[in-house]
Amino acid sequence: MSSDVLLEEFEVLESIYPSELTKISETVIQIDVEPEDYDSVDGGEQLKLMLEVQYPPEYPEVLPDLSLHEIEGEGEIEESEINDLLKDLRAVGEENLGIAMTFTLVSHLREQLSSLIKTRAEKRRKEEMEKERLVLEAEEARTRGTPVTPETFRAWKINFDQELASAKKAREDEKLRGITPKEREEIKRMVGRLSGRQLFERNKNLEDETLLEEGTVSVDISQYERTGREDDEGEDEGITFSDSD
Repeated sequence: MSSDVLLEEFEVLESIYPSELTKISETVIQIDVEPEDYDSVDGGEQLKLMLEVQYPPEYPEVLPDLSLHEIEGEGEIEESEINDLLKDLRAVGEENLGIAMTFTLVSHLREQLSSLIKTRAEKRRKEEMEKERLVLEAEEARTRGTPVTPETFRAWKINFDQELASAKKAREDEKLRGITPKEREEIKRMVGRLSGRQLFERNKNLEDETLLEEGTVSVDISQYERTGREDDEGEDEGITFSDSD
């Protein structure tokens, strides 16, 4: 490599990057690189790297040695991101062997940094959307309650009827405590003398068979009444009247 060729490239780079370029030696330079359209990328997120280029004697017929370093206070970057950027830069360098390539490498790195920031912004946006979705789902689950199925309704109905029965018994017990022992005995005798129709009327509105006492026999009151009428008619047919009466 002719030193004049490299010197000429340095002069061009210094005119393009007057404040960003630092010449370390006759064969090593450092250039601060930030994304294209820096102020408009994701609201101006800070991300600036220092590209160090070491030129071998065979340059530009071979690639220069490239390395990337974070600039303190200019945004964090992961090692995997550094490696991806370097890999991409070397691929671009391979395409430009034989000519001065530093400006091309720096321009490509600026584009890659812009893409990296946009990728980060999109990732953050998706993460925020996912967080919002999880919060909404949790809130819906909290306010939605338990879906009603035949099984859950039957369980609720049994529990509801048991609560009604307990409340009714509590009211009756309260009433009994307010009367005399003699009145309690009288009530028990009256309940024991209830007719079949009265028992039927007391139980006909019960919707759940679980509330019926075990062993209770259902009575068809209509059959009972019909049988009674037939017996009465039979007795009437058996009566005769004489003219003498």
